[in-house]
Amino acid sequence: MQKKITFLLIAIFLIAQASISQVPKDSELFIQLQKIDSIVFQEGFNKCNLPALKKIISEDFEFYHDVGGSSNKNIFMENMKNNICSTPNNKPIRKLIVGSLEVYPLYNQGELYGAIQNGIHEFWIKNPNEELFQTGEAKFSTTWLLINNQWIMKNVLSFDHKATH
Repeated sequence: MQKKITFLLIAIFLIAQASISQVPKDSELFIQLQKIDSIVFQEGFNKCNLPALKKIISEDFEFYHDVGGSSNKNIFMENMKNNICSTPNNKPIRKLIVGSLEVYPLYNQGELYGAIQNGIHEFWIKNPNEELFQTGEAKFSTTWLLINNQWIMKNVLSFDHKATH
């Protein structure tokens, strides 16, 4: 009887652990979402390729920022255009802190339908003919949905912003 109870407890622990654990950093899901994170930030934020960014954002997108408030897709894209991408002088640059990215799959009855991606990133300023200088750091959580085999950004939490000196 003791062996059965021990086995049952181990089985429950392993199932619970598997259902809440992040995926390995060399998994296909992790690599896919790392690439899509690059589209959001390298293409959209750093290079201001706003059409590429807009393409992967849900029509009912929600963005929550602990300093700048909340916004929908239209307001978010306008803020990108008018604030992040409005001038090459004093251009904000985002860098993901290596090793900070985590991916947690979302399943519905065993079927992958989305993922939560967490990480920490730094913000820098790029001025012409000058070295980049760091201005801050923050955490983020992004909910991705897998719709018709395409990853779509549903919502983002951007929080714990700290200035660096």
